[in-house]
Amino acid sequence: MKLRDTFLAFGVPDYTEAEIEAVASVMRSGWVGMGEETLSFERELSEYIGAPEIVTVNSCTSSLFLALLVEGVGPGDEVIVPSLTWCATANASLYLGATPVFCDVDPESMCITPETVVQKLTPNTKAVIVVHYGGYAVDVKALRYVLPANIVIIEDAAHALGAKYEDNKQVGASGNVTCFSFYANKNLSTADGGAIALFDSEKAEHLRSLRMSGMTSHAWSRYIKPSTALCEGMSELGYKMNYTDLQASIGRVQLRRLGDMSNVRAQIAQHYKERFDDVGLDIPFQSQAFDSPHARHLLVGNGACTVLIRFFEAGTFEPGHLNYALFPDSYFT
Repeated sequence: MKLRDTFLAFGVPDYTEAEIEAVASVMRSGWVGMGEETLSFERELSEYIGAPEIVTVNSCTSSLFLALLVEGVGPGDEVIVPSLTWCATANASLYLGATPVFCDVDPESMCITPETVVQKLTPNTKAVIVVHYGGYAVDVKALRYVLPANIVIIEDAAHALGAKYEDNKQVGASGNVTCFSFYANKNLSTADGGAIALFDSEKAEHLRSLRMSGMTSHAWSRYIKPSTALCEGMSELGYKMNYTDLQASIGRVQLRRLGDMSNVRAQIAQHYKERFDDVGLDIPFQSQAFDSPHARHLLVGNGACTVLIRFFEAGTFEPGHLNYALFPDSYFT
């Protein structure tokens, strides 16, 4: 097997001169905070996903926290989360005084199933966070069918922008509150940031207030309509979790390029599979990893760690995303 002479770095975004020029244009405009670029990005993302409301925020962690908050999660509640996920999925519950309850994942999809979730239900269960791990779109309709009506489903789609459910709708168009990530290594990257997709306009307005310190307006709205400054005030305790036009300018270009970038990811995934096959490495990859509904944020395989460790020891691979189950982590026990 031929090895690289240099590290295959983790999280290098796919930026072109178009993204660079978009950022430069915003910088030249003099308005770099949340403004028209952010609002335009939200509209374009809404059209792409098929969700009428998009609220951008500063990270997917913030989006998970705010999503749980507007769904009424608080002290004494339990939130079921998969054991195989990034820690932010569980941390969002802890921020609100709730308890994350870990459930098992299916070994083929590496995601939760209705069966694994039902085993963890208690009278205190308030919500279930579904993680579309790696870019695999979980069947949330099947999960909704087995859950009591009072338990909400929140989708953690940090890996899954561009993934599609079985009905061919985009992840985020299910009707559940869905959280996305635009971190440096994601399929669409704006260096950092996140978004919440939803269908409830009242909750969306609530989220827009919460991301801006609980204010009823923001700087851009006051700039284009100064009279709104006369009505300025906090409606509740909020947070500083807003997005910026610098990020949105990148996101708008990335969204236009998302289809082409997705095709490249599919080609790279297939290339890895073929090369592993060539050297006799039979790695059981995640379900649908080479099918069109999968977003392929990660190419995940059971038992792949042994192969990756060989690359790391040879000095040609930076192990940037070797995930492990959260529940054995000392912090959660």
